[in-house]
Amino acid sequence: MAAPPPPNSQIAPLPGNLPFRIVSKTIGMGAYASIRKAIPMDAPSPVIAVKFINKEHALKHGRLSEKHIKMEVAIHKHLGKHAHIIQCLANGEDHYWHWIAMELADGGDLFDKIEADEGVGEDIAHVYFHQLIDALGYMHSKGIAHRDIKPENVLLSGDGDLKIADFGLAALFEKDGVKRLCNTVCGSPPYIAPEIVSGRRSKRKDILDEGYQANICDIWSCGVVLFVLLVGNTPWEEPTMRSDEFREYVDTEGRTTDELWEKIPPALLSLLRGMLKLNPDERMKLDEIRTHPWYTRKNPFLTPNGRTTNQVGMATQMLTQLHIGVDRPPVQSQRGFSQDPDAMDVDSDPHRSRANPANINGLSSTQPETPLADTPFDWERPARTYSQEAVSQPSLYDRAPSSSMIGGPSFLSQLSPSTQDILSQDPSMSQFYATPSVPMTLTQMARKFGDIMPSHSLSRFLSPLAVSLLVPLLIEALHRLGVPAAAIPEEHLAEMNRAGKASVRVKMADGRRQGLNGHIVVERTQIMEEKVSEVRFVKASGDPLEWRRFFKNVVRCVGDAVLRPD
Repeated sequence: MAAPPPPNSQIAPLPGNLPFRIVSKTIGMGAYASIRKAIPMDAPSPVIAVKFINKEHALKHGRLSEKHIKMEVAIHKHLGKHAHIIQCLANGEDHYWHWIAMELADGGDLFDKIEADEGVGEDIAHVYFHQLIDALGYMHSKGIAHRDIKPENVLLSGDGDLKIADFGLAALFEKDGVKRLCNTVCGSPPYIAPEIVSGRRSKRKDILDEGYQANICDIWSCGVVLFVLLVGNTPWEEPTMRSDEFREYVDTEGRTTDELWEKIPPALLSLLRGMLKLNPDERMKLDEIRTHPWYTRKNPFLTPNGRTTNQVGMATQMLTQLHIGVDRPPVQSQRGFSQDPDAMDVDSDPHRSRANPANINGLSSTQPETPLADTPFDWERPARTYSQEAVSQPSLYDRAPSSSMIGGPSFLSQLSPSTQDILSQDPSMSQFYATPSVPMTLTQMARKFGDIMPSHSLSRFLSPLAVSLLVPLLIEALHRLGVPAAAIPEEHLAEMNRAGKASVRVKMADGRRQGLNGHIVVERTQIMEEKVSEVRFVKASGDPLEWRRFFKNVVRCVGDAVLRPD
């Protein structure tokens, strides 16, 4: 039997003659595609990822013809197998769908594991920059430019190795030794090269009169990604004179006084400035990057031949650097949120969402934003390290939590010892310690990256409050952050309480005027003898660091409702 349709599918069932079995709900999505896990028909492994693209929807809302989709597949297949590139395994289609089977990045999103406004530290940034340049060099040797290097497209394997994904905008810039220029305006504004943005467009707004060197533009994007790895923020909103930060960078020839640049290690400044040269002809080439002293420096997490080592140490350091600071006020870095009066909806299940296009600048983004789907989006719930069962009967939690849990901080010590023991081993809980740390029992048992760092998003928290008490607090927090939120009738809250779940739809523009969309999912659950609510921030589209920053702001607003260590 064919699987049920994902959202934006025009209710067409997924293909029924797939050469594999779908074994998950949705694990990811794009503007016109959804991704699920699959396995071979007669075996439990390997687990792969399958992207389903609805033809009608892609053409109508994404202006994506079958020719474009087939070009993406052809380029992805042409790349073959590389340690730091998601491999394309197979593809097919029926009347309604294109599907692309790919290697599963079972370590999740890299930038979901990086603290906003903090970064990952020099050694780990060095590891991932090494792997990024290794992947880029391989792509360019095949004559292919990615043209959309940015955090959303940087994933991890289960061993913590970087994997480049999404070749929907990739282009062939060299064939049989002959190079060609590209003309399509594409990419994400904070990461796009300036020659693409500033190029003249007299015929069409998405086509330049004079082309650009796509491989050289990739190097610019990698420079911005390196900056983000180090400081947890982009150097500018877009590489135009509309950005104060970029204008100062240009005026000072890279000697900007912006405080973010003060966080960059001195030995690295010449590399960054070289990769971010305004003139593409003067921009560093890959060979120059590979011979730069910072690139060739010794690293405790890298072997001499460029392989990662001490995965447990890497994961431990990354997890330790994730810190919420529940008692701090929300950071004032988000601006330009959507003012769409319907920007927040509360549903029993999540829906696809988009930011108000009027508040997002005119530069082309990676994927066009799409209308809201009427079909509920069926997200896979991440696996847990502790045993639990869903709470679906209202009688199990009709009583309100104790006054100490409502009127003051919600501490783990207020739960039973057995529940405390289980939750203390949950990696997600470590980010709520006053001094972030990883439990020694967890590191002692760990053998690889994934034993410490979970694949699922760490943008989540637990609360002792029932759904009907917690949702209004979340709505109030959104109001404080300037995100419009719909009023919730009492009868709707009662219905959520009976169902034991609710979903708040988030549609806005982030601090860089880019679309940031997703859902705040609240589900009542039982851990041992304790009843708690799990709150997950599920990003549908947008920059993962901006989503992380949004999550932190909401957590700081709801404060005492968050279950955390003493």
